[in-house]
Amino acid sequence: MQEISTKPYLLRALYEWCTDNGYTPHIAVRVDNQTRVPRQFVHNDEIVLNISFEATSQLQMGNEWIEFSARFSGKVHKIEVQVANVLAIYARENGQGMAFPVEPATGAAQSGGPVASSEVEDLPVAESEVSSEAGDGAPAAKSDAGRPSRPSRAARPSQPSQPSRPDDDGGKGGGGKGHLKVVK
Repeated sequence: MQEISTKPYLLRALYEWCTDNGYTPHIAVRVDNQTRVPRQFVHNDEIVLNISFEATSQLQMGNEWIEFSARFSGKVHKIEVQVANVLAIYARENGQGMAFPVEPATGAAQSGGPVASSEVEDLPVAESEVSSEAGDGAPAAKSDAGRPSRPSRAARPSQPSQPSRPDDDGGKGGGGKGHLKVVK
């Protein structure tokens, strides 16, 4: 029997930590042809999704998939993300969280382009916050509150904010506030 990855368990634990502390959990996701998200919010094959209780409906964080419904520009979409494609999970308010290594997409996963999510009528969900994960100054999508959900520079997995110290766990004691530790 193949051993189950620790990644989905860590994602669920950090989601719970964020919500218990009143933070807004966000995930950065690599988009491939199996990822179901609204294409207009994808930039450089990545998207950042607000997965808070207020922004989602019917959130399911399984061992293989993260699935939920959310509003993008007022329209409800069904979102489906493979756990293997999650680049990071973090709190929007302070950038604390965890980044994960993601293997380059295989040829089969790249062909065909990402699947656009379908619109669903009259589901009770809050406005979702999303942003592109470009880091190139592209404008982030905004929620009704008008606040962009772009992660802090330290939370962007593709752009390390500081040299990594092997003993820094990203906690407050190590001076690494906002620093994400890659778990292998």
